[in-house]
Amino acid sequence: MASSFFTAKAPSTKNSTATKQEIEPALQPWVEKYRPKTIDDVSAQEHTISVLQKTLTSTNLPHMLFYGPPGTGKTSTILALARQLFGPDNFKNRVLELNASDERGISIVREKIKNFARQTPRAQAVASDGKTYPCPPYKIIILDEADSMTQDAQGALRRIMETYARITRFCLVCNYVTRIIEPLASRCSKFRFTPLDSNSASLRLSHIAHCENIPVSKPVIDALIHTSSGDLRRAITYLQSASRLSSSTVPPTPILPRDIQEIAGVVPDSVITDFARVLGVEVADDMDVDEVPRQKQNGFEPIKKKVKFLMREGYSATQIISQLHDLVIFNETLDGRKKSACALVFAEADKSLCDGGDEELWVLEVGLRVHKAVAS
Repeated sequence: MASSFFTAKAPSTKNSTATKQEIEPALQPWVEKYRPKTIDDVSAQEHTISVLQKTLTSTNLPHMLFYGPPGTGKTSTILALARQLFGPDNFKNRVLELNASDERGISIVREKIKNFARQTPRAQAVASDGKTYPCPPYKIIILDEADSMTQDAQGALRRIMETYARITRFCLVCNYVTRIIEPLASRCSKFRFTPLDSNSASLRLSHIAHCENIPVSKPVIDALIHTSSGDLRRAITYLQSASRLSSSTVPPTPILPRDIQEIAGVVPDSVITDFARVLGVEVADDMDVDEVPRQKQNGFEPIKKKVKFLMREGYSATQIISQLHDLVIFNETLDGRKKSACALVFAEADKSLCDGGDEELWVLEVGLRVHKAVAS
């Protein structure tokens, strides 16, 4: 009875697995779904891509060190390169990917990394997809967030890189190259990844929106790029969140730049410009301002009232000060002396907030001293 039950259920299990694989892309985060499959798909890193393309033809890969800001394509590039080198069949047994922020101790280096590095690669198998891959006679170990590794672990890794260089190549991925010890960095070819420029990010985001059938306007794309500060991964995540928010209503509501700012935790431009006007800072009339009073509001009480409103709305003091800083420093109506006085209070407030200072008091302090500097 039991055997016949399991026999009958076996095909449905297989079908359910196949179905799961079919619907899986729809459930994936878009960051993974649209991760570059080949190094040609990587955006805005022309110098790095041109060098790596030559390694595909020569198959002579050095130890590599990828460094740069988050979300610029470092991990995506090495994964795409590994897939092009080994193909889907050999990828699992030829590539070891570790996140060094989780596994960063010397024990991981001595056990997991060393054991994988000393294994001789298997002979090349015929690719199941019918394509031909270079499949060079070495493995690749990818250490993501390598700048989180301890000094001892990095020291132990140096010797392993030398000993097994013939059959194992390393790729260290990090945000801060200065945290990699010099003996380790000197053994690697360094590749610097720069923040994505606006055009490259815009093209990629527009492509994703088109594939997902999401109507997005240029102001929305600009808001995504501005709030993510060159981090394409963050911009894609914001776009997916905005899409889910939009489709949660019937009929779906259009995505607006303000929606992106809310998702990103950024204070809306209208709120910051309103605050700046209360402080006496002149703001261009063509900026997006909601119900901004045109008359000058001088004195302590209007500023205190506005700060209390900002705090009750739940806006982050650090974010308010950061955006107000940009608005003041790039304001063309203020001279250098006034800007330097404002910059000093911004710096003091940032330091105090990092030390645990009261948010409302420091936003009020910033507002009063900026008002005084502008009025002087």
